[in-house]
Amino acid sequence: MTAPFSFKLQAKHGEARLGEISTPRGTIRTPAFMPVGTAATVKAIFPDNVKATGADVILSNTYHLMLRPGAERIAQLGGLHRFMRWDRPILTDSGGYQVMSLSQLRTVTERGVTFRSHIDGASHELTPERSIEVQNLLGADIQMQFDECTPFPATYAEAERSMQLSLRWAERSLAAFRDYAQPGRALFGIVQGSIYPELRAQSSAALTSMDFNGYSIGGLAVGEGQKAMFETLSCTATFLPETKPRYLMGVGTPSDIVGAVERGVDMFDCVMPTRSGRHGQAFTWGGKLNMRNAAHIEDMRPLDEASDCPAARDYSRAYIHHLLRAGEYLAPMILSWANVHFYQDLMAAIRQSIRDGSFAELAARIRNAYPSTAAASDEDSPPSAAASPARVDDT
Repeated sequence: MTAPFSFKLQAKHGEARLGEISTPRGTIRTPAFMPVGTAATVKAIFPDNVKATGADVILSNTYHLMLRPGAERIAQLGGLHRFMRWDRPILTDSGGYQVMSLSQLRTVTERGVTFRSHIDGASHELTPERSIEVQNLLGADIQMQFDECTPFPATYAEAERSMQLSLRWAERSLAAFRDYAQPGRALFGIVQGSIYPELRAQSSAALTSMDFNGYSIGGLAVGEGQKAMFETLSCTATFLPETKPRYLMGVGTPSDIVGAVERGVDMFDCVMPTRSGRHGQAFTWGGKLNMRNAAHIEDMRPLDEASDCPAARDYSRAYIHHLLRAGEYLAPMILSWANVHFYQDLMAAIRQSIRDGSFAELAARIRNAYPSTAAASDEDSPPSAAASPARVDDT
């Protein structure tokens, strides 16, 4: 189950970790940010442009792809990498979060979850075995165990019941992975337990005894707030082995990311760069910009003078503002491209700062440019981001 997937921890600065994940399809430099390609596309960006941003890996979604166009169909067409023209690693989530968040009619049992599709209302069942089968039909390099994402808020008893169910599903996911997976693919366990340290400890201990290739931290970025998220991360990371990668699911803002890196997290994904781009928001080294604001109407400066991304460097703020006001498709394309590039530049800067010992200074710079979510201006947030947590799909 291990070779040739491997993780090498290269350096630390405090708890911040610099490393590399090796897969048959290439190396993932960590800390890493994965652009979200929910339905086999990172929205509004050509695959070659995603690659040019520096992304080593992208995320795709089991739930959406099993419903449309279907995992068996993608397998018949040569697998997800060929289907979407992406030759680097792909990580897939298990589909469990989407079943819980998108399906209005669902029934959770020990066996799994039966639900009705949000597309056409058709009935489906997703079990640990089916989730792993789908992820292998897609050809995902890194796969997730099937789990129940515990909602927030949850009582201790509710969180414990959910966590224990996810542990039983983890055992079944691992058994199915051994049956279905080709050499070189990896399976991550998902730590649950809401914001309760004792439950996080129990979940971590049980999962590490199963010896997964890596460990995801789930059930965060679901409305608990940054302070509670960081407190939960601080305790959870201490329960996980240093020799395996740690993935915080569905996070987040630049300040979320530097705070999580400080607490020992290696991998991230979030729809924020592309979703914000579609709502006219830009991420720059100087902070967030709302490109719909009238202040940009005659501003001929580039989007971000500190960026070497063509989207951020070659188009004026006035032009992007005009495109947004005119409802032109090019505006979200430019902004999504620039935002994904910014996130990759941020991760590259984080990696270099861990290497040379300047991470604390970089983290302070990012916090100054990107205050915590609670302090952010509503004017600077796209409607969807202001109203909902980061742990969502790019749909």
